Amino acid sequence: MHEWNTAIELIETKLTEPIHVAELAQVAMTSEYHFRRMFTTLAGMPVSEYTRNRRLTQATADLLAGHTVLDTAMAYGYGSADAFGRAFKAFHGLTPSQAREPGARLRSQSQLKIRITIEGSIHVDYRIEDKEAFNLVGFNTVVPLIHLGDNAAIQRFERDLDPAAVQTLHNLSNIAPLGALSATEYLDDDTQVRYWHAVATTTADESFQTKPIPAGQWVVFTTEGQVPEAFQQLWATAAAEWFPANPYEWAPGPQLLKTKLNAQGNFGQAELWIPIIRK
Repeated sequence: MHEWNTAIELIETKLTEPIHVAELAQVAMTSEYHFRRMFTTLAGMPVSEYTRNRRLTQATADLLAGHTVLDTAMAYGYGSADAFGRAFKAFHGLTPSQAREPGARLRSQSQLKIRITIEGSIHVDYRIEDKEAFNLVGFNTVVPLIHLGDNAAIQRFERDLDPAAVQTLHNLSNIAPLGALSATEYLDDDTQVRYWHAVATTTADESFQTKPIPAGQWVVFTTEGQVPEAFQQLWATAAAEWFPANPYEWAPGPQLLKTKLNAQGNFGQAELWIPIIRK
């Protein structure tokens, strides 16, 4: 992961300049899409949020050293003192003037350092699937990206679906992974995802939203355990253990999660399908 840490070091040198993810990805020797997916999964936040937090951490140090709010705002790329003040308060919960008061409690974003160790005694259960083109068919909505714990927006969306329509949808499933799927597509800002309650099918139905998925390769991970932690850990396993050890990158497209829960809904088995391309 030397190249990745070099990319993170590059962020530190550009805290007062525009930072382009494409440049960071080039340093990390990977595609921009793969860099975004890996960074967000490993760091628990998108590149944009990490960069903003590091800028505000450094800007706070300058402010406390006596720099004016306007000078600090201009130095770190904010268009005005007001814009900087809003970002500052969102980060610290305090205004810049309050931050200068004795005893003020402030936040700090530490510089990331990615360390990944692959132990020879640890293995990751996976398989590679070559899939023909198919349709992702179902219902979708945009929800916040939550790395750990329950996603209340998804729970509300699922609760409001019409049971009869859901059953009709499930009957369309005719290609692996069979059955009801939870699918997620990353959006451009990396803080939200398009969430689908869907099925994979070779047919289409105008009653539902449809996304054509081209033929390609997928890596499939399996797990079982407590819900939702065990299922969410699949993404961390992919980013921290599988991708660094294998000659593939995360490809654009939805990730498909197939689950089976116990009667209480707190334990289950899952398969995570991630589209991939060979480096």
